[in-house]
Amino acid sequence: MTSPGLAVVGHDGAVPMQPVPALPAAPAPSPITLTPVTLERGAVRLEPLGPEHVEGIAKAVSDGELWRLWFTGVPRPEEVPAWLDAALAAQAAGHQLAWAVRDLGSGAVVGSTRYHDVVAPIGRVEIGYTWYARSFQRTHLNTTCKLLLLSHAFDELGCGVVGLRTDAFNHASQRAIAALGAQRDGVLRHHQARRDGSARDTVMFSILASEWPSVRSRLEQRLARHGG
Repeated sequence: MTSPGLAVVGHDGAVPMQPVPALPAAPAPSPITLTPVTLERGAVRLEPLGPEHVEGIAKAVSDGELWRLWFTGVPRPEEVPAWLDAALAAQAAGHQLAWAVRDLGSGAVVGSTRYHDVVAPIGRVEIGYTWYARSFQRTHLNTTCKLLLLSHAFDELGCGVVGLRTDAFNHASQRAIAALGAQRDGVLRHHQARRDGSARDTVMFSILASEWPSVRSRLEQRLARHGG
């Protein structure tokens, strides 16, 4: 007879393994299907990216010479056609879904954004490749775009999670992502090559479907404060 709390040890000194009860299987996530769609709220419209946007994109990147930020992937004006072709090729392969951002007040194209690194079988997309003309930075534009993209991902597509990532050197982007209410997941070190060939560390964030209601409320309140 053994005393309570003492394990029985075999002749070879090993403790017999006890069977571990099986964990209940997690429900299978629903796959998502991405198709080009126009998203609009207030004075902001996200239009499916196409050849008709080349001229507007070239003008937008020139507002602030955005390509000079070495840790971003914003194209030079003369690189826009090739940039567009690459975006549409990734979209055709099912990896991305790209938009041009239009300001309806001026009618001008003022930026671009995408879903990328799509994992359709488990309902995951990331929001990225985002940039805006300098004259539209630090306005309600980014909040409106993120609200449109997150609403479409969670409410229309049924995503289980939306990810966001940025270069470890892009501190402004990290602050903006955190301000959305996204959770910082960690840093992938030596993760990707920058345009100049250097290796970047990537900071990863995410928003789960269960967190979306509180994130949406935060974004709606922010827009209300700024009249968006």
